Amino acid sequence: MTENNKPDLNPNQVLSQDPHAVREPRENNLELAIGHEVRAYRKKLGLTVTDLSAATGMSVGMLSKIENGNISPSLTTLQALSRALGVPMTAFFRRFEEPRRATFVKAGEGMNIERRGTRAGHQYSLLGHIDNNTSGVIVEPYLIKLTAESDVFPTFQHEGMEFLYMLEGEVVYRHAEKLYTMQPGDTLFFDADAPHGPEELVRLPALYLSIISYPQRRSGEG
Repeated sequence: MTENNKPDLNPNQVLSQDPHAVREPRENNLELAIGHEVRAYRKKLGLTVTDLSAATGMSVGMLSKIENGNISPSLTTLQALSRALGVPMTAFFRRFEEPRRATFVKAGEGMNIERRGTRAGHQYSLLGHIDNNTSGVIVEPYLIKLTAESDVFPTFQHEGMEFLYMLEGEVVYRHAEKLYTMQPGDTLFFDADAPHGPEELVRLPALYLSIISYPQRRSGEG
């Protein structure tokens, strides 16, 4: 028996990001980028230039030149500003111009890859991948197809979060102890560390979008 519980979505919930917000353009000039961040963090703390001068031991004139991008601060200066403003030194370089990548895949040209469910007849088409990015998160979008040759496989487990969007067909999808009947237009968003996967193939072929996200491992991490 399936359980199609309504998700706990609060329409009044304030999300951490505004998807329609427009970010100020990044600076191509390193000094201007650093100055912008120093000023922004100072104002965020409600400090005047005089206050910051007292906290760092730098002159007001020196701080004004830094904030206006007129000079290139030394590492010692950045360290003093970092301590006074309570942010890591790397925060001052946030607006400096960095390359941004994108992947574009034409319809039907996704890369077919081997994943754990491939042996069960699940067809995976990878729609894009950017391994090293500035978000700290890896996102893998897949188009998954189940046919009459596919087996049920409700025991997937992996790190991160997963989002499903049903396009065609109908499957009963398991997540932990709950079952969800998924039809075109239905979505499921869940913690992928719990056992999950198609429990029953009701109407085939079934086609759904799977977007998996997990933390990006930096070089040197186990």
